[in-house]
Amino acid sequence: MIQPARRLDGISEYYFAGKLREIAQMQRDGHPVLNFGIGSPDLPPAPAVIEALTTAAQQPQNHGYQSYTGIPALRAAWVQWYARHYGISLDPDRNILPLIGSKEGIVHVAMTFLEPGDVALAPNPGYPAYRAATMLAGAEVQWYDLTAAHDWLPDLDTLAKTDLRRVKLMWVNYPHMPTGAPASPEVFQRLVNFGKKHNILIVNDNPYSFILNDHPISILAAEGAEGVALELNSLSKSQNMAGWRVGMVAGHPDYLAAILRFKSNMDSGQFLPVQLAAVQALQLPIDWYTALNDTYRQRQQVAFAILDTLDCQFDRQQQGLFVWAKIPDQYADGYALSDELLYEKHVFLTPGGIFGANGDRYVRISLCSTAENLQRGLDRFVLVNQSTN
Repeated sequence: MIQPARRLDGISEYYFAGKLREIAQMQRDGHPVLNFGIGSPDLPPAPAVIEALTTAAQQPQNHGYQSYTGIPALRAAWVQWYARHYGISLDPDRNILPLIGSKEGIVHVAMTFLEPGDVALAPNPGYPAYRAATMLAGAEVQWYDLTAAHDWLPDLDTLAKTDLRRVKLMWVNYPHMPTGAPASPEVFQRLVNFGKKHNILIVNDNPYSFILNDHPISILAAEGAEGVALELNSLSKSQNMAGWRVGMVAGHPDYLAAILRFKSNMDSGQFLPVQLAAVQALQLPIDWYTALNDTYRQRQQVAFAILDTLDCQFDRQQQGLFVWAKIPDQYADGYALSDELLYEKHVFLTPGGIFGANGDRYVRISLCSTAENLQRGLDRFVLVNQSTN
């Protein structure tokens, strides 16, 4: 057998891939599992977005290869969206590069800027893709700690005392997944200043800024950000378009030109009807986001009740699609609580340890399930507790 390349050493299958197979087998065995693990929005995009897709897809001329930089209308729509919601002025021909999802952008950024001998700073806990992309590029990961005691924000003073000579890039993600911690303009400014001082590219992954948050902010608003920061963004969460794969990276034109050199060898452009639908999605009124957040707040309250029933501790001011909670002391770690709930109650919560060692004593509930479904999960716990008292 031909052996896989060594670049895959240390990169295992994504946790959810295996767990979803296990849950599917439990379903086939007659055990209906309530899956509150994965953050895949269950709500549809706006009707106007779907109509734009179907109308454009019916045009014979719309099915060919497209530009690697997206259609001008899409870049302009991203710029208008940033101006309207983040208060930032960008140039559609210089500062925006559309992507086939922002997860693609994580790999593109890593492959463009990192190589063997380089180091990337990655959050612990944090999105596992940052580690995987860094390793695929042949670079090394240096973890930086995020803790509840520091509001899940990077301690840049402590980090500055470490050896940063080989550090070329720093992954950040605010509002933060999985903890739901928000950032602030002051935090973003400190990150930009840190990047300038140590010659480190700061990459903020920003797909959650509209979810349970009425005041979206961007790292690109910080003074001096253009020279040292990139921002990834996406329509997956804010417009319920996760499967459509629509994202972008914004920043200095020289950085985007370098990323394009890699990206143009990886795809042949994005389906034009999807781009035209994305233009429509980026023009949705503020009422869209208000209604979406009303739905998530209703679900969040049920998730809070589930965690209260489990004697977990959590911050009620979290943002994003999840609720992050500290587990009771009697459990060895989040995996233990997650497995107990799955095998005894047929309810799946994500163990926090999959996001790094600092998440070991936590679990995460996704809000991508109806309030009624979350209530069914709560009822399983309440009924069990009543029967044992």
